[in-house]
Amino acid sequence: MHDLVSRARDLAPSLRARAADLDRARRLPADLVDELKAAGFFRMFVPRSHGGLQVDLRTGMAVLEALATADPAVGWTVMIGSETPQLFAFLARETFDKMYAPGPDVIVAGGFNAQGRAVPAGDGYLVDGRWSFGSGSTHADWIFGNCVVTPAGTATDAASPDGPPPMRSVLVPASEARIVDTWHVLGLRGTGSHDVEIRGVQVPDEHTFDLFAGTPSVPGPGFVAPLMHFVLHLGAVAVGIAQGALDATVTLAAGGKQRLYARARLADSQLFQVNLGRADLTLRAARALLESTADEVWQLCATNPPGLAAVGPRVSGVLTWVTDAALSVVDSCYRAGGGQAARDDSPIQRRFRDMHTFSQHAAAAEGWLGGHGSALLGEVGGLAY
Repeated sequence: MHDLVSRARDLAPSLRARAADLDRARRLPADLVDELKAAGFFRMFVPRSHGGLQVDLRTGMAVLEALATADPAVGWTVMIGSETPQLFAFLARETFDKMYAPGPDVIVAGGFNAQGRAVPAGDGYLVDGRWSFGSGSTHADWIFGNCVVTPAGTATDAASPDGPPPMRSVLVPASEARIVDTWHVLGLRGTGSHDVEIRGVQVPDEHTFDLFAGTPSVPGPGFVAPLMHFVLHLGAVAVGIAQGALDATVTLAAGGKQRLYARARLADSQLFQVNLGRADLTLRAARALLESTADEVWQLCATNPPGLAAVGPRVSGVLTWVTDAALSVVDSCYRAGGGQAARDDSPIQRRFRDMHTFSQHAAAAEGWLGGHGSALLGEVGGLAY
């Protein structure tokens, strides 16, 4: 086991103890961010040449799963922050090097959806926009937003006879962006996923990149297909949330829980045992599929990058299937827990909220299964968020 995975598991008791505080704060407190940085989680994908740990895909996923098992908001937020070097890799190599000159623990947050406008101006772009779901924005060093590139005087939704308008992602120091307090939600409350806003900022071209069609400037399999890696990272967090619910349910049953009107303890109920066995094996199947897919993607990244296009639709479909499986596990745990599981201080209830919030993510939408189905029929498409 990699030391980083062990560190994540060792932190589990202290992370579980802070669950209510994270929900109330709706962000990761500064001291916890510092602790996570010191453990090396935010630098795990950063190249060793730049002070990072440069772990492989499967190791990173194991870390994210362990953190999400302990606390879903921590797992999610570390996932976002740890992906920073893979986003920065879309910049020119010289700019990438500058980003890490101060040290390896740089964190970026922002929005993938093209909710901004970038007007060409001078040696860069004049940017206006507001992006939803800026997870980790409260402790980020840089804020990014994907924009539609539009000439001055042109509407952002202007149609083009040549197809969709070009897009460009922009990066600004966190001090040049504004966080809009919007994160009042069902679950994953501690992620600080507020809206972020950039208004009238001149962004130099060197701080812009093509999120969906860019070519990474950093060598190595960890940078060949960043978006595909991100999808698999999400799957690891989903599995972690479900594992946390399963662990809490076993603890509840082992503690002598007996539901009202039941003739026996929960642990002695044959129906509960059947459902618990089914939930555990469902989760193991989801993890196994996720891991085998990650191994396939990593191998292609290392030896045959052109082959990634063919597996892209399946990778997206895997996330949807894993999310559905994790959701079914969490729902089974919540139902088995009875009235006690409905309480705010129940770890089962919290994971119920977190998993249902996770399942709303666009990357886990049901339509990705259709993309995989189309590919099986010979209509191969690429991976998109």
